[in-house]
Amino acid sequence: MTKEIIVQKYGGTSVADIERIQNVAKRVVRTKRAGYDVAVVVSALGDTTDDLIKLSQKITKTPSERELDMLISTGEQVSCALLAMAIHKLGEDAISFTGAQVGILTDNSFTKARIIDINAKRIIDELKSRIVIAAGFQGVNKANDITTLGRGGSNLTAVALAKVLGAKSCEMYTDVEGVYTTDPRIAKNARKIDRLSYEEMFELASLGAQILQPRSIEFAMKFSVPIHVRSSFSEKEGTIISKEVKAMEDIVVSGVAINKDEAKVTICDVPDKPGIAAKVFKDIAKANINVDMIVQNVSRTGATDISFTVPGVDLAKTVKVAKEISKKINAGDVTSDNHIAKVSIVGIGMKSHSGVAATMFEALAEAGINIGMISTSEIKISCIVEKKRGEDAVRAIHDKFGLGKK
Repeated sequence: MTKEIIVQKYGGTSVADIERIQNVAKRVVRTKRAGYDVAVVVSALGDTTDDLIKLSQKITKTPSERELDMLISTGEQVSCALLAMAIHKLGEDAISFTGAQVGILTDNSFTKARIIDINAKRIIDELKSRIVIAAGFQGVNKANDITTLGRGGSNLTAVALAKVLGAKSCEMYTDVEGVYTTDPRIAKNARKIDRLSYEEMFELASLGAQILQPRSIEFAMKFSVPIHVRSSFSEKEGTIISKEVKAMEDIVVSGVAINKDEAKVTICDVPDKPGIAAKVFKDIAKANINVDMIVQNVSRTGATDISFTVPGVDLAKTVKVAKEISKKINAGDVTSDNHIAKVSIVGIGMKSHSGVAATMFEALAEAGINIGMISTSEIKISCIVEKKRGEDAVRAIHDKFGLGKK
């Protein structure tokens, strides 16, 4: 009889030092001895990836993306090998693999590659007799160049392997006991959520909650891979992420997220003519800049201001591109502001409940917090506020919706 497979992913904090690696080894071995075949995905130790990036910056501020991937992919190989050794010491057999050895084929987009295919034959063969440990965050392109999957890419590796292996569950181990109604460091009464839909988790991850990479949730949603987010330092049940079920609709708002890495750019005095907005955002897209929220003022003089938000890391590049666009379309000045934060609420229940936006705006008004921009969808509402009031906004909204209560 074929054993059920469990994929376990351990983040950088879970394998930050030798003691924690030994702790992970014990958990993996317990799972194996409980009767499961176990495939493990690991991140680099602690802050290794950041440290490697800092090293590259001492050489050049603009390293080749191919060479950067060659460098930062080494972190996961270290944790893979050390975990295999720790498992051997506990009397179980284990083997560690790089992304290439596991058969993860990607496109050519260095530092943010997308998975094209996984040839899982070797890992399936090895699982019959021992624990398999795979380096997260990495793969190879058709030219056999090492690629990486973007920050948080180990989550994507784990979900993709769970899918191709037909795993019973994909367990994501981190330093918190699950997904909370908001960041517990901001609101002390934040409560662990027992169950979330893929859609809610995707929105929370996209809006600033740093538990899981959004692309990993997107992949899990597409292929119905069940995810269990839990702590590597606790035996408690965590948060189950799965398809939407009817009971989820009774919870209007599931969580509050904040993203402080936002910046606003405004192109002033844009000619109010058909097709101008298309030209503006086409050129921004060509520069590979992701635009989030967009506001265009009502024109009263034949010209209008267009404001939009981008990731803070892209601000300098965006301002440069926006100035070029402004000249091309005969617009006015380009201004920017990186002292903003995006605060968002997410909940499947918004689909069937009215007055949610009004309650959110009321919470911000009562806290004396001004709203700069608003964006809505079926299951989320986002507001731009001053960065210095961002955490106040989170607490006000969290309390207003009673998210700290059972």
